[in-house]
Amino acid sequence: MKISILGGGTWGIALAKLLSENGNDVTVWSALPEEIDALSSTGMHKNLPGITLPKALKYTKDISEAVSGCDYIIFAVASAFIRATARVAAPFIREDHIIIDVAKGMEPVTLFTMTEVIEDELIKCGVSHPLKLVALSGPTHAEEVARDLPTSIVSACTDEETAEKVAHLFMNSCMRVYTNTDIKGVELCGAFKNIVALAAGISRGMGYGDNTAAMLITRGIAEMTRMGLALGCKRRTFSGLAGIGDLIVTCTSRHSRNNTCGQYIGEGLSYEEASKKVGMVVEGYYALDAATALCQKHSIDMPIIFAVYDIVKNNVRPEDAIRSLMARSMKSELD
Repeated sequence: MKISILGGGTWGIALAKLLSENGNDVTVWSALPEEIDALSSTGMHKNLPGITLPKALKYTKDISEAVSGCDYIIFAVASAFIRATARVAAPFIREDHIIIDVAKGMEPVTLFTMTEVIEDELIKCGVSHPLKLVALSGPTHAEEVARDLPTSIVSACTDEETAEKVAHLFMNSCMRVYTNTDIKGVELCGAFKNIVALAAGISRGMGYGDNTAAMLITRGIAEMTRMGLALGCKRRTFSGLAGIGDLIVTCTSRHSRNNTCGQYIGEGLSYEEASKKVGMVVEGYYALDAATALCQKHSIDMPIIFAVYDIVKNNVRPEDAIRSLMARSMKSELD
């Protein structure tokens, strides 16, 4: 298959490597010319040290060259740039294209998931034919996927046949892919888990232990599920790979930008200082406005989400936010 990957970050490049080694014809496009120059000249990504990329990979600064003639288009830019990327790709989108989003987040103003943002922008740009949109999500840090370490991911689409096509594209001895028709639930998991990972990192930076992290993960998935059910998603999605699977790895891994950023905040840095130290996009920060707006719109109780919002956006001291969480009135675990 001919595959175009829009975005030259670590996740896009890790997937480019996997797909190329699966025998596909893969082209990587980036809006950053210097990124394409570096990839072309070194055959490596600066944030994936020690990983040599397949020589068959192609790189381009011309989006028409990347998209024209391909079978699959993968959006692998940060969530904040999904709409702009859809806009520049729109003139080259064909009816037979299958569009895959691997970014995790929500748009603050519209409260759209990433595939909804892509669809909305393409329609605004005059694309009138039906779109085949797939979300790919799960416990898949780029640093480990690039090293061919075994994991699983979810291919989500309302059309099961399309989800299966994408699953077969990525399947190999190191990547097992499941399908799910609950694309909204899968994308909500991908956006919200980054916020909970900020909370877990903050607690670690404050010197709290594994008990606290386990509490935040467990109650975090409860909050995510509560929101998902209110929006018509399936409960099983939140106990699957895109839900609890991705949440666990993002809250515990040294590769997690959100977890690391949270740890710096817990140690006393501001969000601005912490994110600069991380040096890459911290998606949990960008998901906060949409998450809290959804909570208020649907009257959903999500205390961990709001605690992180207060720390990151309102400069509430982490100690005070934790104290407020622990002082909440008694609840039952059962619905």
